[in-house]
Amino acid sequence: MIGILDYGVGNVNAFLNVYKRLGIHAKAISDPSCLHLASHLVLPGVGSFDYAMDRFNASGLKGPTEERVIDSGIPLLGVCVGMQMLASRSEEGLLPGLNWIPGTVQRFSVYNQCKLPLPHMGWNDLILERKDKITGGLDVASFYFLHSFVYRSEDPNAVLASSDYGGKFEVVINKNNIYGMQCHPEKSHTFGSKFLKNFSEI
Repeated sequence: MIGILDYGVGNVNAFLNVYKRLGIHAKAISDPSCLHLASHLVLPGVGSFDYAMDRFNASGLKGPTEERVIDSGIPLLGVCVGMQMLASRSEEGLLPGLNWIPGTVQRFSVYNQCKLPLPHMGWNDLILERKDKITGGLDVASFYFLHSFVYRSEDPNAVLASSDYGGKFEVVINKNNIYGMQCHPEKSHTFGSKFLKNFSEI
């Protein structure tokens, strides 16, 4: 069962709808005692870094999720701000991140050498950096983006895919059983459905 972490931040229903169309059992989880039911977890997120971290910290899900992901090793996918929460810190806020994939979330202007409009909003292509099951079948794929901050991993080998918007930036990251995606697979139609299906099969 795919557990969608429901801590009051992110469009949980969008993920549930995609998995329903795919015929894959998924459930919103707001009660920490239900985390053991999930074989995979999705950490959604929208808005500001500190707001999302504060809500996650206060939800009662953080510690039990860490036990399932870090100690038990079940796969987790952080999406958009959910990916940024995997970092050590963010220039957008003051609260520490989860530090599950060490790195820093930086202002997009660091990469946006052509001074293109921000936020980066709309469709953009994936550039695959190394092979992984989660990006299988997505050699030519476009995803929907909406963000003004980007992830910078400490380990270049953590980067599975990137994109380019006035400069190249990280889009899909991975460390062991933990994945992050900056764009929105739940809003990216066929390619997004393929990505979420791939995640369910890890």
